[in-house]
Order: sequence, then structure tokens, then C-alpha cells
Amino acid sequence: MSKKIAPFLVAAVLIFSSLGYCRDLETVKSYFLSGDYKSAIAEGEKILAGSKDFQGCDELYYLMGLSYFKEGNYLRATDIFEIIIKEFTGSSFKEEAELSLGDVYFYMGNYAKARSYYRGLLDKNPRTRLGAAAYYRLSQVALKEGNTIEAKEYLNKLKQEYPLSPEVKAGAELFSSPDIYYTVQVGSFSSSLNATNLMQKLIQQGYPAYVEELKREDSRVAYRVRVGKFNLRQQALDLENRLSQEGYPTKIFP
Repeated sequence: MSKKIAPFLVAAVLIFSSLGYCRDLETVKSYFLSGDYKSAIAEGEKILAGSKDFQGCDELYYLMGLSYFKEGNYLRATDIFEIIIKEFTGSSFKEEAELSLGDVYFYMGNYAKARSYYRGLLDKNPRTRLGAAAYYRLSQVALKEGNTIEAKEYLNKLKQEYPLSPEVKAGAELFSSPDIYYTVQVGSFSSSLNATNLMQKLIQQGYPAYVEELKREDSRVAYRVRVGKFNLRQQALDLENRLSQEGYPTKIFP
């Protein structure tokens, strides 16, 4: 069954070589870019089965690894990314495979393993072109583990070393706050009145609710109703559970 993958994975398709080694590889690319991951996998497996010396095999493996990842087959994805790392040591796709392998472990909830691959990229090659991606992902690992201080440190390194990177824009909301904390969102409205009404209702129930304004790219404003500001993610999880039991739609940020 397909899994929804975070937006930063979309950037992975940009590293594909502009040289098409053969029509079959271009077919796999076409399937992948159109979102038909099952067909990309089927075509890729057919190519591998028919030729042991297929030129561009590392690129084909990378496409297939991403396709398996997007299909939610994490085990097969890890196998393929590890093949690239171990068998294609000089490949231009090796670092991308290491980053993607970290992403797989991140989505599996194995944050320690994910960190080891993200951190490994930076340790082995401090000038890697994937440095911004690695720092951003390390900040997300830290947030998942409840370490807001470490998350802020990685985001600061990202901003200092890669100020023009897309990852800086992705972390803009966190950069705008002097502190990173966990909070529970229970609603987002285009009307400030609706947001205020919900906030007041929550306050009357004894919850430390507040409204945050977010200006969107289309210049419209979203009014988000949130509850609590915690240093530990577990505290936010406990609050989320209480609010959810009372029928509120909940989501923890960041």
C-alpha cells in the first residue's frame, strides 16, 4: 500500500543524470516522475533480470529504491540502497543512497539509525552537496526524539552554512521563533473570530490555549489554535491524548 512521503523526498528526483543511457532507463524514469511507482519497479526488475552488465545500473537501482520507498516497501528499499553503497563505491549516487537510507529508517521510526546515516554524510565529506539536506534531517530526528536544543543547533548550522538552500525555507517557522517547543494544534481557520471562539472554549475548559497567525505564500492568513508549550515531546503527547479523547482533532508541532 502506498505511503505518503514527506516533501523533502521530492528533491531526490533532481539528481538523476541528464544522460539517458538507454530507452529502458528513460522508461523507468518516466514512470517514476509520473508517480507510477509500481510500473517503475516492474520495468526496473525486468531490466536487471535481462542484463547483468546494464550501463547506468547504479542509477537504475536508485530509481527503484525510491520507488520501493514510496510504495512503503521499506525493507526492499533498504536492500537496494545498501547495494548502491556497497557495490558502486565510485557512483555519483552513493551519497544520495546514504541520505535515502537514512530517510527509510526515519520513516520506520529508527531515529538512531537515521541519524547515523545523516551524520555519516557530513563526517565523511564535510563539503557534500547534500549538507543542507543532512542538517535539516538531523534537526527533524532531534525533534522526533524530543531534543529541542539539538534541533535548534542543527537548524542554526543549516542557516549559517546554507543560507540560500530550500531547507532553510522549510525550517522558516522554527527559525522565526527564539525557542523551539512542542505544542498541540486543534484547529486552523481563515477566520480570526472562529479561532478566537475555539481558543476561549479551550481556556474555559482549563487548557492553556492561544492563537498563532501564519501568513501564507498567497498572502492569506491562517489562524491556528494551539494548546501548551512544552520542552519535552512526551508532555505534548500526553496533552494530545487528553484532547483527542474529548473529540478535538489534534496534531503535534513541530
